[in-house]
Parts: sequence; C-alpha cells; structure tokens
Amino acid sequence: MSQYNPYDNFIEVLDTAADKAGISLSEYVTFKYPERELKVSIPVKMDNGEIKVFEGYRVQHSTLKGPAKGGIRFHHDVNLDEVRALSAWMTFKCAVSNIPYGGGKGGVVCNPRALSLAELERLTRGYITKIAPIIGPDKDIPAPDVGSTPQMMDWMMDQYSMIQGAPSPAVVTGKSLEVDGSQGRNEATGRGICYVALEMLKNSNIDVKGVKVAVQGMGNVGSISAELLYNEGAKIVAVSNSTGGIYVEEGLDYLPFLAEYNKTRDLYASCKQPYKKVSNAELVELPCDILIPAALENVITAENADRIKAKIVIEGANGPTTTEADDILFNKGITVIPDILANSGGVIVSYFEWVQNLQSFYWDEDEVNMKLKKQITRAFDEVVRTQKQFDVSMRVAAYIVALRRLTAARKLRG
Repeated sequence: MSQYNPYDNFIEVLDTAADKAGISLSEYVTFKYPERELKVSIPVKMDNGEIKVFEGYRVQHSTLKGPAKGGIRFHHDVNLDEVRALSAWMTFKCAVSNIPYGGGKGGVVCNPRALSLAELERLTRGYITKIAPIIGPDKDIPAPDVGSTPQMMDWMMDQYSMIQGAPSPAVVTGKSLEVDGSQGRNEATGRGICYVALEMLKNSNIDVKGVKVAVQGMGNVGSISAELLYNEGAKIVAVSNSTGGIYVEEGLDYLPFLAEYNKTRDLYASCKQPYKKVSNAELVELPCDILIPAALENVITAENADRIKAKIVIEGANGPTTTEADDILFNKGITVIPDILANSGGVIVSYFEWVQNLQSFYWDEDEVNMKLKKQITRAFDEVVRTQKQFDVSMRVAAYIVALRRLTAARKLRG
C-alpha cells in the first residue's frame, strides 16, 4: 500500500464521473491539474536555541468559482501528493455544496505534539509569512485541519494582518470566537455528518433509535458526530484514537465517557463499562449499521472492503476509501456517503464565517446551524437524485454534481 497516491484516486473518480455524465475531456481536463503549488522552507528557532528548518506546502487547485479554500495540516506524514489531492477534493466539495469557493490545501511536515507552544507559534507564523504572497480574503483562505487548532488560526490571522498593516479577519476561518470566529464552527463538520446520517436513514426508512454506530477517530469530527448521533438515539458501539479502540456491543454510555476522555485523552481509562480492545483496522470491520471513518485517508482498501459489515459508511475523514474499495462496497450494496458531501459542514460554516467577517455582522449559533442544515441537506438531496438518475455510487454522483457546476462555470467564463 506504500504506492498509494491519493491524487491518482481523485483522477480516477473524476474520469469515471465525466464518462457517466457524458462530459468530454476538453471540458474538464483543467481540473486534473492544480493551478499553483508552493513549497516553502520555514526556519524556526527552537527553545534550546537550535535552528530547525521545516517544510511546508500550499496548493491551489482551482479558483474558478471563487477564492481557494482549504485547511492546513500539521502532521509528520504530510507530503505534496496528499496536499494536492486534498486541494482537489476541496474544489469538488465546495462545488457540491454550491458555495462560491475553489479548492486549496496546505501542510507543514512536523509533529505538533512534539513542539512547545512557543515553538508551534513560531512555526505557524513562519509558515503564514512564507505563503502570504498567494493568500488573502479574496485569493485563498486557509482553515484548520489535522494537527491545527483555532489558536493557530488566530496566530495566522494576526501574522497576516501585521504583514498587510491592517486587520484582516477574513484571511482565515476556524478562528476563536474572541477574534472574529463564527458560532458553531467548531462543531460544524461533526454536525454536518449528523445531518447527512439522519437524511440517509430517513431515505432508507430506518429509525435512528438504536442504530449502531462505529467511529474511527476521536478527534473533533469523530467525537462530535458521535455525540450528536447519540443524542438522537443512536448507539455508539465503538470508538478509537491513534492508540487503538474499544468495542461495547450494547453501546457506550457516551456522554460520561466523552466528558472523561476530553479531560484525560485516555480511551481505555475513560470507559467505565466492560469493553473489548480493538485495533483501528479491526474497528472498521465491526458489525454496525453506520461506520464513520474520521481519522486519515486510505483506511478502507481492496484488502479489507469485503470484510466491512456496516450498511452505511459516512466519510468523516478525507479520502478514507480507495477507488477499488468503493467498487467492492458498491457491489455489496453498502452505501458510501463520500467525503466531499459528508464532511462538507466544516467548509460550509467556514464560508459563513468568511461572510460574517467581510460584513462585520455576526449570527447566533441557532442561525448558523439552521443555515448549515439547509445547505447540506440540499446538497445531499441533489446527490441522491443524481445517483438514481445515473445508477452510480454516491461518490460518483457527487462528482457529477460538482463537475456539472464547474464545467458550466468554465464554459460561461470563456
């Protein structure tokens, strides 16, 4: 699996969607190539006085529909192929949601947990200084991703504002509320997954009460989507983090578990019920109704897709399912709600944050959540209609929806 290239995955689905929709290569070929790729070196003075140089990237896949939009990943495994694929998925995610953005993505090769707060701030400010020439509220708007936080977005906004010599809150989203962030942004991706899950269950005539849910990844997205589904009556039967997972067949007493986990980050000590210890690989194969892979990409592959027992897979992470696995799951009758639809709640509310920043006019959380539900439900309904029209997987249907919008915009702009 070391040869897996997520950008190749994107191209393969893109070609399939275009073929099914009867879109010619000349109409969509530009979307196979990012508009711009920037690689930077970031020297950082460490706490011990040593100078260490970190590598960073910013890829702008498309600005056809608006400024590039996408998170910045701080992770030791970040590479250009991954950032390139993530930026392309963002273009299609924004097009599926029908918000006026293109796609971008950034990354810094580091282990943020191994850095002190002061080192992390110097690295964050150094990175934003290096990419400052190509970003801006009307050019490219970064956001949090794996390994980055609202505090880091605050530093980025502050650093960019100092470079520009004027406050620029709209340059990044996902900021703290105290520095012009949006109500509801922190929960947006998980809340969007919950809305999509409820719509999918409604379409399948399945009552959410008692539905068994397994969640791989107890970060922001996984923990919040699990909490919201639990509050709707679902049973959370398995959760995991980077150390492994726990399986409780009758369902976790999730709220007390989550409160303890948020304090200790210790999965096993936080669970007061009898549980079975499982690996991350075992978790995705557990018997459940809904599986939410909300960690990293490439976790459902040709090797394990045949052993997936969930009825519905909702992609909380970006790119957790390979194209080969997609085909296997589709043929087994398992519905996969693709990342570009399922986890679009984050970018939708990022868009709301940007709009509020530009207007200097802010909404309360109920209004943000209402607008999010309306936007993501509309996108879900359109993808379902397209899926039925072309008799394809939900992923291919989502790409068709996005591709139609993008090629229409390209043609009209000339």
